[in-house]
Amino acid sequence: MCVVALARRVHPDWPLILIGNRDEFHARPAAALAEWDDGSGIVAGRDLQAGGTWLGVHRPSGRVVVVTNVRGAMPDPAK
Repeated sequence: MCVVALARRVHPDWPLILIGNRDEFHARPAAALAEWDDGSGIVAGRDLQAGGTWLGVHRPSGRVVVVTNVRGAMPDPAK
């Protein structure tokens, strides 16, 4: 299961704390947090097999992305 935690205004030096884990494929290769060298302005860890990330920041705009996934059937929101 992927987990995301968000804390806002709980520390004087860090107005936003956002963490996420990548736990579905422990053996899958990944690069540590860094600015990507492709000129995209993305700062994130990187899935070295598929090329994406699970948590990242676009430095120029300040936009943040977090990806989680659910395995198996999703509950019907209409019920």
